[in-house]
Amino acid sequence: KEVGLLDADIYGPSVPKMMNLKGNPELTPKNLMRPLKNYGIACMSMGFLIEETAPVVWRGLMVMSAVEKLLRQVDWGQLDYLVIDMPPGTGDVQLSVSQNIPISGAVIVSTPQDVALLDARKGAEMFRKVHVPVLGLVQNMSVFQCPKCKHETHIFGADGVRDLAKTLGLDILGDVPLHVNIRETCDSGQPVVISQPQSDAAKAYLKIAMEIVRRLPVPPA
Repeated sequence: KEVGLLDADIYGPSVPKMMNLKGNPELTPKNLMRPLKNYGIACMSMGFLIEETAPVVWRGLMVMSAVEKLLRQVDWGQLDYLVIDMPPGTGDVQLSVSQNIPISGAVIVSTPQDVALLDARKGAEMFRKVHVPVLGLVQNMSVFQCPKCKHETHIFGADGVRDLAKTLGLDILGDVPLHVNIRETCDSGQPVVISQPQSDAAKAYLKIAMEIVRRLPVPPA
């Protein structure tokens, strides 16, 4: 499948680092930006358009304009899936994306503690209000296993996301453990699903991806 990844976090773009990509997009003859590509995935991010350490100090209208450009002024080619990574919350970015393009489904990702679940619930309710199907929830940093004694600890709580899913009438798509390999591979730009595909962490992501694809509506022929 052909997959694109749009980093819609204008203020804190992280996809360039996690996907090990640097540089500015080239322009096509039609003056569209060409996504940067790594691991077979076409990526576009505000991080490709500004200096790595430069802050984005913009008001809402400028943020909405930037999101529009990242969506409409990019030569994505023929994609089977475009994954949009959005920041937490219910602000300008979320509204711009949900109101400007047809979205097949949203996935809410949260750690299990109450403080994070407050934002997760608002996010789910926002997508419902703008008529975007919520495919389910992912419980991130669900459990930590001591690398020495293998004892498991639920640092952020055990079932917070599951309880929220029941409250909202949604399903759990999977759990991602709190594991040092995930942090290390993200920081080095070598995603764990690529660098350690047989690891338990990579298998957790694969399970979630398969669940998401299974729940997406089948496009018309």
